[in-house]
Amino acid sequence: MNRPWIELAFDRRFAGIRILMLAGVMVGYVLLLQRPSGAGDWGLAAAGLVLCLVAGRWVFVALLAQSVLLVTAHALGASTVSSLKVLAAVTLFELAVQQSGRCLAAGATALALAVAVNRFEELPGELLPVLYKMGIVAGVPLLLGAYVRVTRDAAVHARRHAEQQELRAEQQLLAARAAERTTIARELHDLVAHHVSSMVLRVGVARHVTAADTTTDPRITAVLDDLHASAGAALTDLRRLVTLLRAPDGTGPETGSLVAPGALPAALESVVEHSRRTGLTVTASVDPRVARLDAVRGLAVLRLAQEGLANAAKHGGPGAHAELVVRVAGDAVHVTIHDDSAGRARPLAPGPSGHGLIGMRERVDLLGGRLDAGPDAQGWRLTAELPALAPDMEPQP
Repeated sequence: MNRPWIELAFDRRFAGIRILMLAGVMVGYVLLLQRPSGAGDWGLAAAGLVLCLVAGRWVFVALLAQSVLLVTAHALGASTVSSLKVLAAVTLFELAVQQSGRCLAAGATALALAVAVNRFEELPGELLPVLYKMGIVAGVPLLLGAYVRVTRDAAVHARRHAEQQELRAEQQLLAARAAERTTIARELHDLVAHHVSSMVLRVGVARHVTAADTTTDPRITAVLDDLHASAGAALTDLRRLVTLLRAPDGTGPETGSLVAPGALPAALESVVEHSRRTGLTVTASVDPRVARLDAVRGLAVLRLAQEGLANAAKHGGPGAHAELVVRVAGDAVHVTIHDDSAGRARPLAPGPSGHGLIGMRERVDLLGGRLDAGPDAQGWRLTAELPALAPDMEPQP
């Protein structure tokens, strides 16, 4: 939070700077407007300036010394009495800015008594003028300094309160997000994972039955094997995702990234093989440098490949051909998925069956990338660009 310059001007840390500036003003006043008339006056003026500088560190002691110096100068008939009064008033102001309580009361009383002692011969006849002068020299700096201190302390308190409120709001937001993640994890576990587990179990039973039947077409067995492996992998990913949602800051194999570091090329190859088993002809070109992508971008690339090839298999029809290209160029990774299903109607926006395109676009947007999807002259093309690669990825010519 930025602090106003006026608040910084009266900060305790800059007391010395304030004193130096005011002392400089008084030096100009002494040299230009009220020059001392003799060596004694010069000595008193120099002593007053030294005590003003000392006030940057020992303000209370400096004020007491200036009060004594003011009485001495008046007793000697020096011409610098008015200048010494101003210096003492400045020191009292600084004391009021820095402190409160007994020290402040003692300092203000000492300066007021010094003014009264200098006008002692005028009492009691000139009591009101003397009291007025005491109020001007000692009371005004006291009130101004106390006002600055109270205002500064109130600003500090308000800023700390605002920071605490911001921290409390952030903690509440984190708690709400944690509760939301827990709810999602519970739904995933109770609904999706339950049904997927049931599918895995039933497919396993079907495999056992077909394995015992010698008349079963081997292609059916292959499909069941593939379905069982895919459902088992999905169940594993679901369990890891549920664990990650419940403990996002955890460590270990169950809470790590769904794509292990360096395993992205193998994961992409697995996606391609799975798409081929569904009947889609896939040609893949994967830059080996994508293995050095960080976990977040690696997972994004994997999900783009999965969703893009799944859409190609869904909408391309029998005999469709798809091409997957993942390459590193410059400071970005590019993903291109193209299939030749030009003659088939494909939705530009998600319909009742899913939100795959929106999910892909949101994932890319979160990483500051760009995604385009739509028909072209040869079929359907999806392109994505993810910037800001991992620091150790140096582009190659």
